[in-house]
Order: sequence, then C-alpha cells, then structure tokens
Amino acid sequence: MKKESQKSSDEKKSKTILPRIDRHSDRRQEWRFELPLSAIVEGTLPQGSNFKEETILENISSGGAYFSLESGVTVGSKLNLVVEIPSKVTGGKKTKLCLGGLTVRLQKLDKEGKKQGIALSFDEDFQFEGDFEGDKK
Repeated sequence: MKKESQKSSDEKKSKTILPRIDRHSDRRQEWRFELPLSAIVEGTLPQGSNFKEETILENISSGGAYFSLESGVTVGSKLNLVVEIPSKVTGGKKTKLCLGGLTVRLQKLDKEGKKQGIALSFDEDFQFEGDFEGDKK
C-alpha cells in the first residue's frame, strides 16, 4: 500500500513541476513571427496562366510563411515571394527579400470570402535586393 500512495504522490509532484506539453498540437520546427509584412506573390495557376498578387504575410519563419491569396493555387504550386522589409529594420534603406517555395497547405478562410490561406514552405535559396551603395567603403 505504501508503494501505491508514494507513487501517486510522485505523480502529483511531477505534474506540478513539469507541465504537460502536447507535441502533436503544433508541428512547427521554427519560431514564427507574426508580423504584418507586405509582399508580392507570383506563380503559375493550374490552368497555366501566370499571376501576380499583393498580400500581407500573417506570419513568417526561416522555413516558410502563411498568407492569403485570391488566385486559386493548389498544393504543390511553386510560388515566388517578394517581401518588403520595413525601413526601420534596415536603417532606412529600401530592401526586399526574394524567395521561393512550394505550397504545402491550403485553408479556406470563410464561406463568403474569395481568399484562401496559403502555407508556403521555402526553398533554401533567397536573395536580398536593395540600395546597398551606402555600405561600400
């Protein structure tokens, strides 16, 4: 009997010391920053026509981004993203981050809305564009 009461006492201690973490509720491997960044998305629709659409990123990480589009892309679509970096972050210089990736998840936002949520997984390649002349010495 002592073992059972000691065991339940030990379980209570571990529950108070270590909070339960549900590892299945959030599968993200990187921190995501919820920043409203302006971006332009370009790609090709399933019918073969090209599109270019402005959007606001809802969140971004080193591995991907989430945003909304009206264009009607499908999972597996190759998209190019041009993100405008705020000038307060770049010391007043106009800078854009250009990267590409694949659509890995789609989410319908609401019944009446035309936009769908897009989860984009980035390729490893990226490029900064901007006026860096002032940095040369």
